Amino acid sequence: MSSFFIKKKGPPKVFKKNENSAGSKRKNDTDTGNKLKKKLNSKHNEEISSDSETEGFSLHRKRRANGEEEFDETPQEKKLRLAKLYLDQLRDEEEKKAEEESFEMDLIAGRLQEEVLEQKGQLQRMVAKDLLPPDVSEICLLRGHKLPVTCLVISPDDQHVFSASKDCSIIKWDVESGKILHTIAGGRKGTEDRHVGHTAHVLCMSISSDGKYLATGDMNKLIMIWEAATCKHLYKFTGHRGPVSGLSFRRGTHDLYSASHDRSIKVWNVDENAYVETLFGHQDVITGLDSGSRERCVTAGGRDRTVRVWKIAEESQLVFHGHELVPLVSFSVGSIDCIQLINEEHMITGADDGSVSLWSVNKKKPLSTVKAAHGRHSDSGLEQPYWVAAVAALQNSDTVASGSHNSKVQLWKCGQGFRHLEPLFSIPVNGFVNSLKFSSSGKFLVAGVGQEHRLGRWWRLKDAKNGLYIIPLKRQQPEQEEVNGEKNGD
Repeated sequence: MSSFFIKKKGPPKVFKKNENSAGSKRKNDTDTGNKLKKKLNSKHNEEISSDSETEGFSLHRKRRANGEEEFDETPQEKKLRLAKLYLDQLRDEEEKKAEEESFEMDLIAGRLQEEVLEQKGQLQRMVAKDLLPPDVSEICLLRGHKLPVTCLVISPDDQHVFSASKDCSIIKWDVESGKILHTIAGGRKGTEDRHVGHTAHVLCMSISSDGKYLATGDMNKLIMIWEAATCKHLYKFTGHRGPVSGLSFRRGTHDLYSASHDRSIKVWNVDENAYVETLFGHQDVITGLDSGSRERCVTAGGRDRTVRVWKIAEESQLVFHGHELVPLVSFSVGSIDCIQLINEEHMITGADDGSVSLWSVNKKKPLSTVKAAHGRHSDSGLEQPYWVAAVAALQNSDTVASGSHNSKVQLWKCGQGFRHLEPLFSIPVNGFVNSLKFSSSGKFLVAGVGQEHRLGRWWRLKDAKNGLYIIPLKRQQPEQEEVNGEKNGD
């Protein structure tokens, strides 16, 4: 049996029922909810802070008066952040450098591959199929020479043209404006000792691949070396015993090859102002010469009807026999008058029987010959082909050109494997086309014309004008090709 003991310290406390107990209970519940919410928010903030700490430093939020947020960090945290930024920057720079080096290596590899293909004669730009005939209104005639233009060259940057004439003068032209930039006047015969320049017909010229030197040769057996930029006279080379008929700088060097009517080839070092050696082999006057990047040159031997490749280092030569030329008259046997390299393995020649021939250094005979390439003239029954006086080739491509005195320049396409020549289109040019050159970019062709042939006065075209024709070469746009292909497909 249990009993209750009450401590007698006064009357027992009586707990009265509070009328606001329900409201107090609701208030307490509200306070408890607010505390829980704050606790949850605090937990959420702790989680965010924890994530930041895993990144290397903790940020404490602070709210500005304008409502924007800023972060306070300790000095140690700032050092860690800056160190991380610096490391990121170094990593980005190294990655960028690696990409650039990889790109440069790809470029170098591509360039080396092109050089190897060029050395083998296999580098070929297929541009002939894209060429379009130019409008006659776009062809520009530059006049400045008093007598027929005999030769010309284009500067490597395609900005200037140098031309020479039977009036013994040399003119430097600006291609874009067509203006004369400099003239080296010709002198009278017998004034060689006091006149700076040529005093006889200039027959040939060449410019170095870096555009530094210009070389010119004349009927007086002299070779003049000029500074191309200023047209300042530098040297005079003597030694040939006949008119200098061909000049060519070896590409990438200042080695100069010269050919003459004395049937010899001479090698010169322009930097040293020195003669190197003489080569013999042709049986008739040499009428043309060209060279590429190899230590060799090619020549046309006129009426000995041979083309020769001279290997300078090996001190040897390859002899290529031309096709049977058709005699023009009873006492003539024909002559190969001009030659031009297409690449290191192929070349093109023109002859006074009107033929244009395509050659390979691996074949002793022409790969292809187009007879009477520019047609025939004279009376019926006595018809003769137009002489081919000039040929040109767009380097390492399938495009070549030839010129005569039939008032046209003919463009040709070299077929697959250089097995044949296909006519593309002709360009109207009035006069004897004595010299032809493609620009390095292939954007234009320059023709040097005159009233007479560069080597003689067999005919005279009174209506022709002595000067230069700048012929723009248009190309079909790739978009047009695609559209045409779709139309053709439909």
